[in-house]
Amino acid sequence: MSSEPVDGAPVLDRRAKRRQATIEEILDIAEQVMAEDGVNGLSLAEVARRLGVQPPSLYKYFGSLMAVYDALFRRGQDANLEALRSAMAGAEPGLAALRAGLEASCRWGLSNAHLAQLLFWRPVPNFVPSAESMAASHAMVDLQRRALADAAAANELGPGADTDEALYLVSIFVSGIIGQAIANEPELPWGTGRFTPLFAKLGDILTATYPPEARPR
Repeated sequence: MSSEPVDGAPVLDRRAKRRQATIEEILDIAEQVMAEDGVNGLSLAEVARRLGVQPPSLYKYFGSLMAVYDALFRRGQDANLEALRSAMAGAEPGLAALRAGLEASCRWGLSNAHLAQLLFWRPVPNFVPSAESMAASHAMVDLQRRALADAAAANELGPGADTDEALYLVSIFVSGIIGQAIANEPELPWGTGRFTPLFAKLGDILTATYPPEARPR
C-alpha cells in the first residue's frame, strides 16, 4: 500500500524543489552575464540562450527583467550581510567589530563587483528594489549602528559616534574606497593598490571626528 499522502504533498514538494533549482540556475546565469557584459548588459534573451530555452519560458519564473534584478539584489544583499555579520561576531564589540565587519563587506564587494554595483549604485534605470530585498540592507545598517553605539559606550569614541551622522560618515568612507577600487583597480587583491589600503584609516578618522571623552584616572 502506498504511503504517499492523498493530498499529493510529496509531488508538490518535488515540483517546488525543481522550480527553486531552476530559479537559482537562472540567477547564476544572470550573474555570469553581468560579470561579463556589465550590469546593464543583462537581458532575458541572453539568459534564455545560455539556459537553452526560449525567452518566454523564463516568464514562468520571473515576470520581467526587473524581477530578475530584484532577485539578484536580494541575493547580493543576503550574501553581503552574512559576510559582515560573521566577521563582526568574531570580534570584540565596538570599533573592532565595526572594522572587521566593514572590511569583510568591502572584500565581498571587490570579489563580487557585478553585484556590488547593483547594490550600491544605480546602474539600471527605473529599477527600485522591493521592500523584501532591502531587508538585509536595513539589517546591515542596524549592525553598524550597534557597533558605533558600543564604541561610544566603551569610550572608544565620543557620544557623537552614536548618531546617524557617524553612520553616514562610515557609509561615505566605505563606499568611496570600494567604488574607487572597483572602478580603477578591480583586479588588485584587497590591501594593495591605491585605495583599499586606506581602509586602515577608518579608526583614525572616527577617533579624530568623535574623540573619546577625557575621564579622570
